[in-house]
Amino acid sequence: MVRISGVDLADKNIVQYALTVLYGVGSRNARSILDKAHVDYAKRVKDLSEQEVMRIQQVIDKDTIVEGDLRRIVNENIKRLKVIGAYRGVRHTKGLPVRGQRTRSNARTRRGKRKTVGALKKEDRAKIQTPLTGAKAS
Repeated sequence: MVRISGVDLADKNIVQYALTVLYGVGSRNARSILDKAHVDYAKRVKDLSEQEVMRIQQVIDKDTIVEGDLRRIVNENIKRLKVIGAYRGVRHTKGLPVRGQRTRSNARTRRGKRKTVGALKKEDRAKIQTPLTGAKAS
């Protein structure tokens, strides 16, 4: 198993697609890395020689920011937006979509499970305590 930038690459995968496992490396970036390292795109990870792995690692270290460093930079940017009170920072804090998506009918992934406000079904209302007595309604 080949290890690049602290991440194990699956032996059976083609190198071009295996590199996309790295955080910050997409398919286009993977192709440019392999071009600079002079490695064939269609080669399998298990067929790479030690020299090819070293060349890929050197190109990544020299030209791209990946994994932990990139994650830290992204988190610092988000934290900065929150501190200065920017609109995007407020959206991050509230857990809402940041890039202008609608929230009336979608955004369930970002907003989480539905919280009903307003009208309740009879069964649900019976489970809620009455505000005056503190006892359960029956």
